[in-house]
Formats: sequence, C-alpha cells, structure tokens
Amino acid sequence: MLKIDNTLTPEKLLPQIQHLFEISAKKIHYLQKTWKPQWGAPVFTVNGKYTARGWTEWTQGFQFGAAILQFDATGEKEFLTIGRDATVKLMATHVSHIGVHDHGFNNVSTYGNLWRLMREGRIPQNEWEQNFYELALKISGAVQAARWTSLGNDSGFIHSFNGAHSLFVDAIRTLRALAVAHQLGHVLMGEGDQPISLLQRLVEHAKATAQYNVYYGEGRDIYDVRGRVAHESIFNLRDGSYRCPSSQQGYSPFSTWTRGLAWAMCGFAEQLEFCDQLDNSDLQIGGGKKNFMNLLLKAAQATCDFYLDSTPLDGIPYWDTGAPNLHQRGDYLNQPADPFNAFEPVDSSAAAIAAQGLLRLGRFLKNHKEKKLGRHYYQAGLTVCQTLVAPPYLSEKKNHQGLLLHSVYHRPRGWDYAPKSARVPRGESSMWGDYHLRELALLLWRQAKDLPYLTFLGGDC
Repeated sequence: MLKIDNTLTPEKLLPQIQHLFEISAKKIHYLQKTWKPQWGAPVFTVNGKYTARGWTEWTQGFQFGAAILQFDATGEKEFLTIGRDATVKLMATHVSHIGVHDHGFNNVSTYGNLWRLMREGRIPQNEWEQNFYELALKISGAVQAARWTSLGNDSGFIHSFNGAHSLFVDAIRTLRALAVAHQLGHVLMGEGDQPISLLQRLVEHAKATAQYNVYYGEGRDIYDVRGRVAHESIFNLRDGSYRCPSSQQGYSPFSTWTRGLAWAMCGFAEQLEFCDQLDNSDLQIGGGKKNFMNLLLKAAQATCDFYLDSTPLDGIPYWDTGAPNLHQRGDYLNQPADPFNAFEPVDSSAAAIAAQGLLRLGRFLKNHKEKKLGRHYYQAGLTVCQTLVAPPYLSEKKNHQGLLLHSVYHRPRGWDYAPKSARVPRGESSMWGDYHLRELALLLWRQAKDLPYLTFLGGDC
C-alpha cells in the first residue's frame, strides 16, 4: 500500500513543479510545431511522438487546455494565444457533439479554463469574449445532459458512447460541464418546451454512478470489496433494471481498472467541492443537500481508500488490480512500482488523476473539521505527486513529445506501444496524462504561492 510522506508540503514540491512547467513549455511548443489539425486529436505517443487514434476525439481539449494551464502557471502570453486561438478555431464541433459523454473533458478544459481565467481577472475582461465562452459552456452542458437514460423513479444517467444501456465511471469527472452550465443559469429544453434542470441530471447521474459503479463491501457479489470500481454498468432498457458490471479498458468486470478508479476519486471529490457551495434549496432534489453530500463523501472515501490499499509504496498503480501477470511481480504492493518490469504495465495517468482526487478530498475534510482524516488523504496526494514530478515519470528528453511517461491507454486492445525489447508497454505518454499532471501541478502551485484555490468555476470553494 501507499507509504505516505507526512513531511511534504506544496512549498517543498515547488522547485520540482517549477522544473515541470519549464519542461512543459518546451513540450507544448514541440507539439504545436509538428501536429497538423487535419490529423485529428493527438492521443498517445509511439516512440516518443504523438499519434491519433480514431475512436472518439476526446483528447483534443486536453491538447489546447494544456497551453491554457501553462499560461495560468507562468503568465507567458504565448501559451494563452495558443490555447485561445485553437479553442476558437477547432473546438466548436465538440460543443455540439451529441455522440459522446466527454464534454467535461474537451470543453471545460478549453472554454471553461478561459472563462475561469477571465472571471479571476487573469486575462482582460471582454464582455463579448466572455459571452462566447459562456454560450459554449451552456450548450456543452445541455448537450451532455441530453444523453440521458431514464431508469424511472427520478433516476437515470448520462450514457456513454457505447449506447443508452451503458454507464461509464469516467463520466463522473465530466459532470463539471453540467455544473458550469447550471451555474450560468442554463437549462435543457425538452419536448413541449419543458425545462430540464442540469443540476438535477448532475445529481441523478452522480447517484447512479455511486450506486452501480462503486462497491462498498456490502455483499453485492462475491467480488464486492469496498472502494472497488466497475468501469461500466449495463442496464436493461426495457424496464430500467441493472444487469451487470462490464469493462471496456480494464481486465475484467470483477477487477478494477485503475484509471476508472482515479476518475471516480477525482470526480466525486470535485463534486463535493461544487455542491458544498450550493444552497440547501438548490439540492432539495434527490433527498436534500445533506443526503447527497453524504453519498458523494461515501463514494469519494471508499474509492480513495481502495486506491491507497491497492497501490504500490510510491503511489503509482498498475493498470488493473486484477491484471493477469501481476502475481509474477511477487509482493508488488510492498515495493515501489516498476514501470520497466516484464509482466504488467503501470499507468501513471491514473496516478496523476488520483492524486488530485486525494488532495481535493483531503482539503474538503479539513475544511469540515475532519482535520486528521483530511490530512491523511492530502498527504497521500502530495506523496503521489512527488513521485510523478521526477524521473522516471517526468519526461525530460527533448525528443519526446510527452510530459508524463509510462501512461497506458487501452491494454486489452493492444493499442499501447512497447519497445521491441519489451514485452509490455512503457515509456510513452497520453494527452490526458500530460494534461492532468499539469492540472495537478497547477493546483499545488497555487496553494504554495497562496493564490486562489483552483476549481473549474474559479474563485475559492
């Protein structure tokens, strides 16, 4: 299990974070000079160079959002220009994309970050520009909310690109799209001009994810371990009944794909922060604010605890807790992860996402007078971050376009690149891994410099 370093602080990590953003600047310029928009979205690297993968274009917002985060950290206007120009030129189709659940990834990372920076006074106030960002965010949230599967009795979920029967755990992190659109006063208009609350759909989706995709050790099946996560939940569309767990990118429905676990950790913790600043009257839907907050907290703590128990000493997980050759690593949980091992790949991108979830949950608990427990999660997040911002995970080679090494995309389909001398993937990066490492670093950068706490809405939660 993760060995937590209780001596760490954001200030102690600041030199490494500064180094990270220096490297990050060069990586962004490198990709900007070599990538052609007609290729689509860069997804993951092959031998150090970014390539596309025509499945869904869910990573393009991370490409341009990375430049915006770089500006946020450094104030270098060239990165603001890169991110802003590309958002205006290339992101419109993602706003109206009715075929995916990824709106919180693509659009909040671009339009949302720009809107947040303007609200924070980091970029000059311009009414028409702000209106442009807000319109994009309103439409994006409504389009995502329209991907709705009703389960009856005021319950349902935003279904994945697999179809109306499919609830992905990933989408808990993309609820930020509905949250922003709701805060902007938007609703989804349905048949007969009936307004549909985006907040209500956010609540119902979070409840479904917590109920069906997260396990609590309560005897649901013989693999019911508290905090374990199923990547996908399958439903019978005729009667709305739950049928079974499934997995697209994990090893099996009854093991835990660790990036899916990380999405849950970060998503539930982030929604705790968002919903905490809402009025009680806003959350009368779904049993009231107290009940809903307790549900979010239960899911966040369960998933974070499972991560801490199921991850090697340095906080970097293997790609799936049930990966079939993990047993050949011996007592792998009581040693640092080995990205160069011959049996199963690690997934550093899962660690970058999970670390943010641990930090956000820890801060939330500390702010609610659970200081000892909050510190436990917060220090765990710092410990994971300390591992990520140094080799062998931080990519320091000039000829490698990625920032975070040893990321895994889709192990079952064999999409990840392995060197000829290796049996398993290693040494490569992903667009979401790079983005979330930057977002994690920015979160701590702001805290170390006593700047406003980083949230998708801007301002201090």
